Parts: sequence; C-alpha cells; structure tokens
Amino acid sequence: MSADNSADDIVNLTSRRWLLRQMAGVSLALPFAQWKPLPIWAQAPAQRTDTRGKKPAPAPPPTALSPEDDKFLDDLERSSFLFFWEQANPQTGLIKDRCNVHINDTGTVASIASTGFGLSAICIAEKRGYISHQDARLRVIATLVFLWRKLPTHRGFFYHFANINTGERIWDSEVSSVDTALLLCGILTCRQHFHDRDIVDLAQAIFDRVDWTWLSEDTTLLPHGWTPELGFLPYKWDYYSELMMIYLLGMGSSSHPLRPEAWLAWKRTTFEYDGLRYIGSFAPLFVHQYSQAWFDFRGKRDKYADYFLNSTTATEVHRRFCIELSKSFPDYSDDLWGITASDSDKGYVIWGGPPAMGPIDGTVVPAAPGGSLPFLPEATMRVLKNIRTHYPQAWSRYGFVDAFNPLKKWYDTDVVGIDTGITMLMAENARTAFVWETFMKNPEAQRGMANAGFKSYSPA
Repeated sequence: MSADNSADDIVNLTSRRWLLRQMAGVSLALPFAQWKPLPIWAQAPAQRTDTRGKKPAPAPPPTALSPEDDKFLDDLERSSFLFFWEQANPQTGLIKDRCNVHINDTGTVASIASTGFGLSAICIAEKRGYISHQDARLRVIATLVFLWRKLPTHRGFFYHFANINTGERIWDSEVSSVDTALLLCGILTCRQHFHDRDIVDLAQAIFDRVDWTWLSEDTTLLPHGWTPELGFLPYKWDYYSELMMIYLLGMGSSSHPLRPEAWLAWKRTTFEYDGLRYIGSFAPLFVHQYSQAWFDFRGKRDKYADYFLNSTTATEVHRRFCIELSKSFPDYSDDLWGITASDSDKGYVIWGGPPAMGPIDGTVVPAAPGGSLPFLPEATMRVLKNIRTHYPQAWSRYGFVDAFNPLKKWYDTDVVGIDTGITMLMAENARTAFVWETFMKNPEAQRGMANAGFKSYSPA
C-alpha cells in the first residue's frame, strides 16, 4: 500500500502485502523467549479460555487525554492534513502516495489508499475549521466525480496506483481489494459527514458499483487483487490482518453482497507474549490499526473476539517487545518505540513483531504509536511527544516523517500518505471518536457488522 516514487525501485513491487508474502518462510531476525506461537490445539479465539483454564492477561485500560495532549494532537492533525490538501491534484482529487518534504516534490504517483485516508482527513479538517465548508465540499465533489467518471476500474475495484493528473494506471499495478476498501471507507465517511445530495449520490453510485460477488465467485477467501495480464493474484486474505474492512464492506453491500460465511473463512491465530494473548499474524503493527480507523469495534464482539481490546493487547505486546529490543538497540525505550512497515535508510522494509521481522536496526516509525493512539493513549502520547521534542528532524510541514533512526543519525525525507493518514484519523478518534461515529452511521457498515454476527456487550 505504499511505494517509492522511483520507477526503478518500484517496478516489481505492487504492495506491502507483496513484500509480506515474499518474507513468508524467511527466518526471523531476532527470536525472543517472551514470544511463543501457541500449539495447534490452542489456536482458539483470543477471548476464550483454553484447555488449561488460562485467560488472556488484561491490557492496560484507556487513559483520558489531558488538555496538553489534546493541543498536541490538534497540531499533529493540522500538519498531517496539509499533506492531503496540498499534495493532491484539485481537479482529480487524487492524492500522492508519498512526498519528499525537503524539495518541491513534482512526483505524479497517487495511490487510492492515500486518497481514501485523505477524504476522511477532509471531513476532520472541515469539522475542526482547518478549511471552510465550501472548500471541503468542492474538493470532495471533484474527487468523487473523477472516481465515478474517469478513474479506471474493473468490476468497481480500483487500481492501486494512478497518475495524479490523469488517473492512468501506473506500474502495471493490481486492481487492489484492500486499497479499494480504504478508498471506500473515505468515501462513506464523506457521505455521512456532509449530508450533501451530490456527495450522497456519487458515493452511493461508487460503492454500489463494486462487485464483491466477482471477487468471491469461487472462494470464500478473497484474493488480494487482479490484473488484466494475469487474472486474480494467487494470494488470499486468509489470516487476521487489515482484511476485516474488506469483508465487512462486502457483507454490507446491498448491490453485490458477500455471503456471511466469508467472515468465518479466515484464520484467527492466537499468539502469546509475556503472558498476554491476542489474535494476530506474522505481520507489522499496521494490521491491527487500519480497519479500526473507521469501523468502531468498541463494546462489540463476534463469536471469536473483541477486536478493539485485541488491538489494545497487541499494541501493548509490541511496546514490551520494543523495550526488550533495547538490549540490541539502545534507542528503544518506554519513551521511544514503534516499528511497522516503513521507509529505512536502505529502502522500504516490512518489519515489526513479535516475533521479530526484520532486519530490525533501531529505526523508529511514528505511525506505529500514532496509529495506536486510541488503544494505548498514555503510552503512545508519551512516545509521540518525545519524538516531537527531542528529534526535531523527524518533524516536517506535514507532521512526522515516515521513519528515522537515531543510532544511524538517519532521518527520512518523505512522508507516506497511508502512515500520515492512519496517524491523523486515529488521533481524532482518540480525541472525539469522530471518524468512528460518522462512518458507523452508514447502513453498509452497520449491515456488514450485523451479518458478521457482532453483538454489543460490556467488557469486563
């Protein structure tokens, strides 16, 4: 879901998920005794009791934000929003995948995922008065008109990367199920926020055009994507990850709905680290964040888990994992942690853990704590304020750069749309729950969660 603007660097890369699949089966970089995969008989839902009667240890409860924290997050959101406003083509509404903050970046690579985050960012900015209602409305309408009339699609799904000026497919990129889902989440957020007839009609038309039944024609496990050259990609959304938004949107469709059994098809593998148990994947921290930027899982659970509490536990596990890493990388501490797929001094890397995915080298990724703000407000705020105060080169006009490494004295030149986006949306959710409350008014979101069997309950 992210890429460099250099064609030489990207020609064979289509997505983060492509990199994750390439790493599957590769030996893990840094094994730790605290982490252990549970045996097959223990691959049960994280909220159930296993045969030994042991329940998962509780993660720390949420902490209220102080006025100082709220002001800090407001500054962060204002800066992050500028990326989505300034690094877009106002005529097409498409937003760059990334931007070099040290130059006049003239790159033309847009991503539909970045555009989806950007549409939600416009809603936040209009609500908070960063831009006028009229400016926000006109930008959203221009974007939706272009998406509906001109941006190439296949069965309603969009290509991952496009030319920001023309919408032309770039790099032979795939028709992407997850990136289309991210775009749709932004579109549906706009529909509910603006209550504008033009926006409502365009959003409805774009969503209803998506043919989820084509994606699931001969399988309950959805493929990652499709290309006109090769057909469906061989990889499926089969393990817990950011896939939840794809399945829920598809099950919420009234025009081409997924069958409810699709929700039951993907695996929910249980991990254990330092006494904490949670559903996870051999994947970076972002898999616990993306669906939850829009879908509100608080106080709800399906037959398997409370996914909000699950992400809270996974974030706490990642924090402890990074502190353990300080034995090898002394920059990591309770005040400075967070590793998720990001830039590095050697290029784009899929890293994180536990178990360690690498090669971890002491790099810090602000979107890791930023995208987890609602899960562990106190712990993540401590990290973000520390970065802002003590690592000024990690800050830019558009908020945090994508990554930096204090040990190597390396600071990224770029911000990446999806990482800036997850930080901005989760900052607003931590403050007001605005994105959650707005998005969940959509009947598609409500229907998807109902068809998946979600029920309200009171967590212990």
